[in-house]
Amino acid sequence: MSVFTDETRERAREIIARYPADRSRSALLPLLHLVQAEEGYVSPAGVAFCAEVLGLNKAQVGAVATFYTMYKRRPTGDYLVSVCTNTMCNVLGGQEVYDTLAEHLGVGHDETTADGKITLEHAECLAACDYGPVMTVNYDFFDGVDPQSARGVVDELRAGGRPMPTRGARLCTLKEMAVQLAGFADEREGAVADGGPGEPTLRGLRLAQEHGISVPGFDPNTPIRSKAEADKAAAEAKARSEAAKPAPEPAKTVLGATDNAGAGEPATPAQAAGSTTRDVKAPDAKSPEVRTAETRQPDAATAVPDAPGTKVPVDGAPPAPRDAREAEAAGAAANAPAGDGKPAGDEAGAQERNLKEAEAGTSAGGAGSAVASETGVQK
Repeated sequence: MSVFTDETRERAREIIARYPADRSRSALLPLLHLVQAEEGYVSPAGVAFCAEVLGLNKAQVGAVATFYTMYKRRPTGDYLVSVCTNTMCNVLGGQEVYDTLAEHLGVGHDETTADGKITLEHAECLAACDYGPVMTVNYDFFDGVDPQSARGVVDELRAGGRPMPTRGARLCTLKEMAVQLAGFADEREGAVADGGPGEPTLRGLRLAQEHGISVPGFDPNTPIRSKAEADKAAAEAKARSEAAKPAPEPAKTVLGATDNAGAGEPATPAQAAGSTTRDVKAPDAKSPEVRTAETRQPDAATAVPDAPGTKVPVDGAPPAPRDAREAEAAGAAANAPAGDGKPAGDEAGAQERNLKEAEAGTSAGGAGSAVASETGVQK
């Protein structure tokens, strides 16, 4: 089992400290990138490490690690080469690029070269259709590639070089990229000094500038406020909004109102509506889950049936066993199976046994009928 370095453990504590104490589980995604930065993939030891520092079980961590394709579950090369073979790039030659690299490197999808340098994979979409066909190396883009240029990139990588991506900063290894994805800056000198956006990326900006289009009231020179300043401005705006609200009108008196309302005193909403029920919060203000639960399991906190806006279903008398048998037979006749499979509940012996137990319970009368019937169904 791998033992993670003190630096990794210190960084793990720093990641967890970014989140509220009762939301530490949100740190799982960057933590998975962190362990991948040390081992090159998310190993069983990495899963156990994340579970340990977050107080989760390994199944919970493994469920996340296996869901996202950026978390590799077996050793991966220094450079992850992903070739887009989805519709647009495929039409433009993406599959040919992938096939050429697979033959040239002697590996298939999600396989690593013998020198441990390159892992090849075909990607469903790299979200760069206007640059197709595209491939990425550790998620940095190489646009408009063809079989020859793609071979040149991987040959330079295997020779120890780091070709410059079409867009983005300088190329780095997968482990170095994982550190950045965990939320830490790239500490290499000039790591983000190179690169730039491509022409299609700038097209929208140039059209906006050409036609004078901008967000209303937008000033690019406005400094970004800190969270404390933003919270203070929001509180002041809320106070001004509250102060601008008109004063509430005095409640009207309903003549003839009784109960707690004395002479000249305003009537309560219940008195004004002529209802005798207690004043309860309208159920529409509750979540659907709470309303459903209270309807199925009413208790002292549940609104009474005649409260405004409340509908409580009332169960009718259970059908007699003979009626149930006739209804079941009619339903089976009206829903013939589509194929050779039997319809649900097609075991005559079990049906007869349940009906006999139900009839026996009915003869006992009262609540015993429902209990016997339910017991028979469960059997």
